[in-house]
Amino acid sequence: MYINRALEKQIIKASSEFACVTIYGARQTGKSTMVRYLFSDTFNYITLDDLSIRDYALRDPKGFLDFYKFPLVIDEIQKAPSILSYIKIIIDNYKEECLKENKPVKLLYILTGSNQFELQEAISESLAGRTAVFHMTSFSFSEKYKYHEQSYFNPNINVLLQKEKYVHKHRSRKEIFDDIFNGGMPEFVLNNIDRERYYNSYVTTYIEKDVKKVISASKETIFLNFMEYIALRTANQIDYTDISRNIGIDSRTVKEWISILETSGIIILLQPYMSNISDRIIKKPKIYFLDTGLCSYLARIPTAEILEKSAFAGAFYETYVISEIIKSYYNSSKDYKREIYYYRDKDQKEVDLIIESFEGIYPIEIKKGINRVSHKKNFNFLKKYNKKILNGLIIDSCEKIVPLNNEIYYCPISMIGL
Repeated sequence: MYINRALEKQIIKASSEFACVTIYGARQTGKSTMVRYLFSDTFNYITLDDLSIRDYALRDPKGFLDFYKFPLVIDEIQKAPSILSYIKIIIDNYKEECLKENKPVKLLYILTGSNQFELQEAISESLAGRTAVFHMTSFSFSEKYKYHEQSYFNPNINVLLQKEKYVHKHRSRKEIFDDIFNGGMPEFVLNNIDRERYYNSYVTTYIEKDVKKVISASKETIFLNFMEYIALRTANQIDYTDISRNIGIDSRTVKEWISILETSGIIILLQPYMSNISDRIIKKPKIYFLDTGLCSYLARIPTAEILEKSAFAGAFYETYVISEIIKSYYNSSKDYKREIYYYRDKDQKEVDLIIESFEGIYPIEIKKGINRVSHKKNFNFLKKYNKKILNGLIIDSCEKIVPLNNEIYYCPISMIGL
């Protein structure tokens, strides 16, 4: 069974504007499956996982591209980065020909890769400005449950009220934690696979095929311990010294390994909101896993029920909300790093999420329960930024949008991916 991906619309649009499309993301997020679904009738497909094909590409990249003529899908492109220089030449010559003959540019190549820290560097060196680049994640909530109307999360209360009329379906707290525990990896979601076996295989493959290329083999077990420790720190600020002390590696290695997790699509780093008064802001980023199923596996949490009752419930709930919002941005080809932050200052004032827009800033808090806060609550301490404070939200397990006061609204968690 195939579940349509929200990113499909963006990729189809780009296919009429660019000669090349590049799709990267963590392993097993469905990149190849989506590309085959969209383009199998018109594009040839090859994968550089095939050793004989890869050997040909490495030995003779020009001859390789002459033999496997476009339109062509090349999977795991980072395994033969020398191809990219020749793709650049082909694209430039093709675009010049189109310009002379006044023809529209058509899509020649679709490139996919799971090893992002290799792929990003290679793309920036060879195909900058020549390819549309997309980031693909595991299933979002809206994809998993086949919501047809999908867009990036807009916290404007009028937009949310309108969406609530035709797409919102309340989910119980138990259902939410089931989703958090299981995550959104397509193969696991669509097939009846033993959870422990699936995630064990996933982590092993990730370390052996991706991580092993950038760390020494003697450190693979330590890296796994590092991942497990980071999973328990999801939704927390990064403390490099604490991680270094507990894992037994130096702070420089911690920073390198955090970067590996980020560039391979396992985690995102949410930066603090700073605007002209950074001296009072705690500057450490917060870390979030993009797939809560993988995170709960690494944290060795055995069931959704135990997760819901554990001391980590709040952090995983927050991680789920943040990851769903980030996924909605990726699926709309929006750069979350330009709009999404958290806030915490030295006076212990804290906001889980700030979404900045041209009009002002939306302050958002995330609560795993439905315990009501005081109606006097406000975000007035953010006025020092001289930005308009737009409507605030408290995302929790409530059934529908209701006002706390005339500035802040309760928002159901099931609205975040819509």
